[in-house]
Amino acid sequence: MTSLDTTALRKALLDEIDLLADLYRSADPKTPIPTCPDWNLANLIAHVGGGNRWAAAMIADLATEFLEFERVPDIRRPRDLDAADRWLRAGARAVIDSIDTVGSDVPVWTPFGSARPAEWWVRRRLHEASVHRADALLALDRELDIAPEIAADGLSEFLEIVEKGPRFETPLDEGASLRLRAIDTDDTWTILRYGDTITWSDSQAPASLTVQGTAADLFLLLVRRTPADNPRVETSGDLSILTTWLERIKF
Repeated sequence: MTSLDTTALRKALLDEIDLLADLYRSADPKTPIPTCPDWNLANLIAHVGGGNRWAAAMIADLATEFLEFERVPDIRRPRDLDAADRWLRAGARAVIDSIDTVGSDVPVWTPFGSARPAEWWVRRRLHEASVHRADALLALDRELDIAPEIAADGLSEFLEIVEKGPRFETPLDEGASLRLRAIDTDDTWTILRYGDTITWSDSQAPASLTVQGTAADLFLLLVRRTPADNPRVETSGDLSILTTWLERIKF
């Protein structure tokens, strides 16, 4: 299954934020973001950039609990376009610099039930940025250009969050199974219900519903950025399983 090493994840985070900053400079900040109701593009940039500053501050403080946003230096997006551009790009770098200062393996609080090694935050911030850049691209009716390897890793990371985190209603009913196949990376994710959560693997076993598409299409489908009837994906089996997933997942 496609996975990215530490070096690749760090580079991808910086690259993804650079792409988002470039997008922000090229569009109207007041553009509504339909996949994030009540947000416009400026709000989205504030969310991603502020989130990076927040993560960097928690890593630097070796946080053992949630850090209040009001305590994070420079968490607010500057109103000036050039300043906001620099602020957004510098926030991603601050995440990496904070990790290098405290050490990659030092445990830091996370919002998903347990502390994780500080390096975990690079992957989390990368895929937060990739999903929200997709939100912006969809709002602007531009091509969704998430790299296949980034999307595949993002899908795996999202399933890990659903599997291990307490935030979600179980997205599969008893006895239901969902198999995803990325036609561009040749990755497979077979998802089963396990008690009150899910479990998943790269098993090729048959499932109640099979969905095929590019890694980016599958990733954006599972995080509710594209609809169940997206013509870019092919389905075989009980489509109500996908409908149930999308009704229960809020991400």
